Amino acid sequence: MGANGLDEYWVPEHVKDYLRKLGFILPLDDMEPWIRSWDDWMSARGEFYDYRDKDGMGRVYAVHRRSIHPAMRVCKEWGSLLLNEEVKVVCDNQKATDWINAFFSSTNFMNAAQATVVRAFGLGTGAWALWLDLDKRKVRIRHYDARMVIPLSWDEDGISECAFVTRAFYRGKAVDQLQMHLRGNMGFSADLSPSAPSHENEGALLAHESEETYRIVTVCFDHEGNELAPAGILPIYDTGCPFPTFGIVKPAVTNTLVDMSPYGQSVFADAVDAVQAVGLTFDSLINEIDLSKMRVFLSDVLFDREQDGNKNVTIPFGKQD
Repeated sequence: MGANGLDEYWVPEHVKDYLRKLGFILPLDDMEPWIRSWDDWMSARGEFYDYRDKDGMGRVYAVHRRSIHPAMRVCKEWGSLLLNEEVKVVCDNQKATDWINAFFSSTNFMNAAQATVVRAFGLGTGAWALWLDLDKRKVRIRHYDARMVIPLSWDEDGISECAFVTRAFYRGKAVDQLQMHLRGNMGFSADLSPSAPSHENEGALLAHESEETYRIVTVCFDHEGNELAPAGILPIYDTGCPFPTFGIVKPAVTNTLVDMSPYGQSVFADAVDAVQAVGLTFDSLINEIDLSKMRVFLSDVLFDREQDGNKNVTIPFGKQD
């Protein structure tokens, strides 16, 4: 991630267009400016930290304001409070508890989950989603922050369908990977969806015949927005699970910026003035120490003098005086 944020990953426009063609209305359009702003505050960059000023001669120069990253510190504190070494996941069935703990340990879930909570509390939203490796018959959990999460269906009870967009690399080239976690077939049209048939999960035991199960639809794009079909990627997979195959992480803060949005709000969204005050105070303190010089005024009777040719000069203080 570059210091200027130019190489950060945000959902490309061609992925948004693909979802719009499927008939989805994207709540990310309204929230993305706020998410970008919160991301800048967390990274201590933007016009507040890097600006231009003029001297007395009218010359313009660049100024960088020092920071202790107060916004990021707040989010890290939330992450350490909610997920630390004292947190344990326990089930009524001991075998289930042992399996979950072994799964978390083998996938290093807790360490990555704390970082997810930090980003979720800073950007307002985060997510965990299932990722399946069918060849190795393994299940993993992918971590996402608000930049990569696009809710597709939601109501007062929460988000029931969601899309996740990340960058992957296929044969040395960057591709945009879109994964949609959809309930049932949802009328996914053949002309806009991948042409490969759905892979039915014959071993599914969780769902009854009458229940809708979640499907994971994967689409990949190159940098120009053309669809790709990388080897080993299954376009549509029926998980056979009636429960959501993802989890949304949001702080308990009402989103007062965009009404009825499924996205959450940053924990410091209402405290930006306080973040600025901390930044100004810290930068002023450093400037005071860095630019100010201590000056001591003494009477000339306190100075010893010596003869230097025809001049009578004072003997300067040394470091040992």
